[in-house]
Amino acid sequence: MQGMKISDFMSRHPVAFTPNESIESAVERLLQTQQRGGPVLDEHRKVIGFLSEQDCLAAMLRDTYHKEQTATVSDCMYRGEVLCVGADEAIADLAQRMEIGKPKIYPVIDMDTKQLVGVISRTDVLGAIDSYFQDSYRRR
Repeated sequence: MQGMKISDFMSRHPVAFTPNESIESAVERLLQTQQRGGPVLDEHRKVIGFLSEQDCLAAMLRDTYHKEQTATVSDCMYRGEVLCVGADEAIADLAQRMEIGKPKIYPVIDMDTKQLVGVISRTDVLGAIDSYFQDSYRRR
């Protein structure tokens, strides 16, 4: 299983956001793609934050209460250190990190340029591990 890389199972076309995008637009894209959140990128495609469904829900509830619709992704996104992974890292290593309650979605970056190349979710990792076991069962 150590030979299985993140790049083999990641989504190469993830939903990603810009800081100035409206929260309504971000929510619409999350709903269309059924992604639970996504990285926020600067003009160089580097990860500067993360916007989750929970962030959007809080913003929309607040805006509804105040009867406003002015929030941007920048107003709502997580601004701390976003945990990212490299495309060449092993799925097994990421699975171990995910086991202890870290994020459900990791941005995948090119380790040289630090630019976004995809995302990988717990569901993707679970599918990778399942495919490994399915292959093992077939070989028996």
